[in-house]
Amino acid sequence: MVSLSTWFRYAAHKFEYSISLSWKKYTVGQINSTEMTDAIWKSFFQGKLTFPQWIKGGEAMAPVVAPTGGTVLVRKLATLSPKELFVGDIVLLKDPEKSDDLIVRRLAAVQGYEMVSTDEKDEPFVLDKDECWVMADNQELKAKEARDSRLFGPVPMTDIVGRVIYSLRTAVDHGPVDNSRVAMFQDSPVLAVELDVEEMVKNNKM
Repeated sequence: MVSLSTWFRYAAHKFEYSISLSWKKYTVGQINSTEMTDAIWKSFFQGKLTFPQWIKGGEAMAPVVAPTGGTVLVRKLATLSPKELFVGDIVLLKDPEKSDDLIVRRLAAVQGYEMVSTDEKDEPFVLDKDECWVMADNQELKAKEARDSRLFGPVPMTDIVGRVIYSLRTAVDHGPVDNSRVAMFQDSPVLAVELDVEEMVKNNKM
């Protein structure tokens, strides 16, 4: 049973997302000013803040994603900025090497961070505006096996699809994802209202 305070927090997140999404559509010319109000309410009453996504397996993000693959619940974000995404968050993003594929990695640094390599031959550099650095959780893997920013470099924030908030490896092995403390607090009402494990099981390809 979801508490009233959780519902209020969820509604606030959903209303903020609906406004941001509609404003974004307005600024790029997808809707006009008279359609904006309708777009906000349609998104608020009919839309969801999450979606399930099947992810291919591998060792890079084990145990968040099982080596055999699994389904993750992804929180949609209207603006991909350091105000909504935080270092330590697990994100779903476009594969920098295969743009039609999606991968899951952990956000290790955002714009303004100085990146210093363990290899003295590599010069330190600062991440530019709207850039981020993503890493595999399995630190035992080499860069080529992990397929993270050590291999393909900084990633545009615009390549991020959303934040992963729940992982289903099998029908009996699933749970919330360990993100940054701020993100987990923000996502807790969304998870309480929208999590549907049965629906995620249906989406799972195991």
